[in-house]
Amino acid sequence: MPYVDGFIVAVPKKNLKAYAKLSKKAGKIWREYGALDYREWVADDVKPGKLTSFPQSVKLKTGETVVFAWITYKSRAQRDRINAKVMADPRLSMASTTMPFDAKRMIYGGFASLVKV
Repeated sequence: MPYVDGFIVAVPKKNLKAYAKLSKKAGKIWREYGALDYREWVADDVKPGKLTSFPQSVKLKTGETVVFAWITYKSRAQRDRINAKVMADPRLSMASTTMPFDAKRMIYGGFASLVKV
Protein backbone atom coordinates (compact mmCIF):
# COMPACT_ATOMS: atom_id res chain seq x y z
CA MET A 1 0.00 0.00 0.00
CA PRO A 2 1.53 3.39 -0.97
CA TYR A 3 2.71 5.67 1.81
CA VAL A 4 3.50 9.40 1.76
CA ASP A 5 5.48 11.74 3.97
CA GLY A 6 4.16 15.27 3.64
CA PHE A 7 5.59 18.53 4.89
CA ILE A 8 5.03 22.27 4.82
CA VAL A 9 7.69 24.90 5.49
CA ALA A 10 7.97 28.67 5.48
CA VAL A 11 10.87 29.78 3.29
CA PRO A 12 12.15 33.34 3.05
CA LYS A 13 11.60 34.42 -0.56
CA LYS A 14 15.22 35.61 -0.72
CA ASN A 15 16.29 32.01 0.11
CA LEU A 16 14.13 30.19 -2.45
CA LYS A 17 17.05 29.56 -4.80
CA ALA A 18 19.18 28.10 -1.99
CA TYR A 19 16.18 26.11 -0.73
CA ALA A 20 15.55 24.65 -4.20
CA LYS A 21 19.22 23.66 -4.47
CA LEU A 22 19.07 21.88 -1.10
CA SER A 23 15.75 20.25 -2.03
CA LYS A 24 17.12 18.89 -5.31
CA LYS A 25 20.05 17.40 -3.42
CA ALA A 26 17.74 15.91 -0.78
CA GLY A 27 15.35 14.56 -3.41
CA LYS A 28 18.16 12.79 -5.24
CA ILE A 29 19.26 11.17 -1.99
CA TRP A 30 15.72 10.04 -1.10
CA ARG A 31 15.31 8.59 -4.61
CA GLU A 32 18.74 6.94 -4.40
CA TYR A 33 17.58 5.07 -1.29
CA GLY A 34 14.33 3.96 -2.95
CA ALA A 35 11.65 6.65 -2.60
CA LEU A 36 9.26 6.48 -5.56
CA ASP A 37 8.75 10.23 -5.91
CA TYR A 38 9.91 13.49 -4.33
CA ARG A 39 7.96 16.69 -5.04
CA GLU A 40 8.04 20.25 -3.71
CA TRP A 41 5.70 23.07 -4.64
CA VAL A 42 5.84 26.80 -3.85
CA ALA A 43 2.68 28.70 -2.90
CA ASP A 44 0.91 30.41 -5.78
CA ASP A 45 -2.70 30.81 -4.62
CA VAL A 46 -2.49 30.45 -0.83
CA LYS A 47 -4.32 32.99 1.28
CA PRO A 48 -4.41 33.44 5.06
CA GLY A 49 -7.61 32.06 6.54
CA LYS A 50 -9.81 33.20 9.39
CA LEU A 51 -9.30 30.03 11.45
CA THR A 52 -6.77 27.89 9.57
CA SER A 53 -4.60 28.07 6.46
CA PHE A 54 -1.20 27.07 5.14
CA PRO A 55 0.29 30.48 6.04
CA GLN A 56 -1.08 30.24 9.59
CA SER A 57 0.13 26.67 10.02
CA VAL A 58 3.79 27.71 9.58
CA LYS A 59 3.39 31.14 11.22
CA LEU A 60 4.30 32.78 7.91
CA LYS A 61 6.20 36.06 8.28
CA THR A 62 6.50 38.99 5.89
CA GLY A 63 8.91 38.14 3.08
CA GLU A 64 8.29 34.38 3.31
CA THR A 65 6.36 31.91 1.19
CA VAL A 66 4.93 28.46 1.84
CA VAL A 67 6.45 25.31 0.33
CA PHE A 68 4.32 22.16 0.26
CA ALA A 69 5.99 18.80 -0.40
CA TRP A 70 5.64 15.05 -0.34
CA ILE A 71 7.76 11.94 -0.69
CA THR A 72 6.10 8.75 -1.93
CA TYR A 73 7.07 5.21 -0.89
CA LYS A 74 5.81 1.68 -1.61
CA SER A 75 4.87 1.18 2.06
CA ARG A 76 5.31 2.47 5.60
CA ALA A 77 7.99 -0.17 6.20
CA GLN A 78 9.92 0.99 3.13
CA ARG A 79 9.56 4.61 4.27
CA ASP A 80 10.96 3.76 7.70
CA ARG A 81 13.98 1.99 6.16
CA ILE A 82 14.64 4.78 3.65
CA ASN A 83 14.29 7.57 6.21
CA ALA A 84 16.73 5.83 8.57
CA LYS A 85 19.30 5.76 5.76
CA VAL A 86 18.63 9.36 4.71
CA MET A 87 18.92 10.66 8.28
CA ALA A 88 22.28 8.87 8.65
CA ASP A 89 23.59 10.15 5.30
CA PRO A 90 26.38 12.70 5.86
CA ARG A 91 25.40 14.56 2.66
CA LEU A 92 22.35 15.89 4.51
CA SER A 93 23.90 16.43 7.93
CA MET A 94 22.14 19.26 9.76
CA ALA A 95 25.48 20.14 11.36
CA SER A 96 27.18 20.71 7.99
CA THR A 97 24.22 22.22 6.14
CA THR A 98 22.97 25.77 6.57
CA MET A 99 19.20 25.57 6.41
CA PRO A 100 17.58 28.25 4.19
CA PHE A 101 14.38 28.08 6.29
CA ASP A 102 13.29 27.84 9.94
CA ALA A 103 13.06 24.08 10.56
CA LYS A 104 11.28 24.71 13.89
CA ARG A 105 8.19 25.82 11.94
CA MET A 106 8.17 22.77 9.67
CA ILE A 107 5.03 20.66 9.79
CA TYR A 108 5.39 17.05 8.70
CA GLY A 109 3.93 13.59 9.03
CA GLY A 110 3.36 10.21 7.40
CA PHE A 111 0.10 9.36 5.65
CA ALA A 112 -1.44 6.04 4.63
CA SER A 113 -3.46 5.84 1.42
CA LEU A 114 -7.19 6.48 1.81
CA VAL A 115 -8.66 7.14 -1.66
CA LYS A 116 -7.29 6.69 -5.17
CA VAL A 117 -9.51 7.61 -8.12
